[in-house]
Amino acid sequence: MTLADQIIRYNKQLHFEGKLPAGIKVLNPFRENPDIPEIMTQFYKKFYDDQHPRRMILGINPGRLGSGATGVPFTDTKRMAEKCGIQVPGFKTHEPSSVFVYDVIDAYGGVAKFYRDFYISAVCPLGFTAIKDDGKEINYNYYDSAALTKAAYGFIVSSMREQLEWNISKDICFVMGTGKNAAFFQALNEKEKFFGKVVPLEHPRYVMQYKTKTKQVYIDKYLTEFGL
Repeated sequence: MTLADQIIRYNKQLHFEGKLPAGIKVLNPFRENPDIPEIMTQFYKKFYDDQHPRRMILGINPGRLGSGATGVPFTDTKRMAEKCGIQVPGFKTHEPSSVFVYDVIDAYGGVAKFYRDFYISAVCPLGFTAIKDDGKEINYNYYDSAALTKAAYGFIVSSMREQLEWNISKDICFVMGTGKNAAFFQALNEKEKFFGKVVPLEHPRYVMQYKTKTKQVYIDKYLTEFGL
């Protein structure tokens, strides 16, 4: 099997069976949107249909506008079409984190080079949502409540173990989010010994929300940590 085959099979069988806190729902794009498995399959067959080793980059968990819309982490429908050459029928999403990630990818040398060297996943491979008082559905992170972190813990560990059965480098892992996401995963890595080293990087959403004027500084930091 190629890495594409392994990723596609893994994504299609993702299922969360833990007991969620009240008011929290699972976001599983691979089961909720019938178009996403096909979009995701096209992407991974295009960029991962080989057995070349990759280094892993971990986000937090899928959001509604990025991988929740395409099945690919940090890739909204606009970047999927314009950068990856894969059209998403029916709807359009624009996600600021995706903008930053593809700025990094462009600076690295483009999608073909980047995706040959890296595999982007998430600490928790399925996302969560909550309903605000005004009825609006919002993204909810696995660490936003102790109860949710506890409920997701076993799922996070088993999902990581499965992915590390593939041709993924275990020397180093990059974690997006220098606060709670990095703290959680570094502690988990100390216990489980997934990787030899964990390198925290500023989360794309943080950069785009608070540091847009100095965005290039963070792009350069990513590239430096990646070894360019």
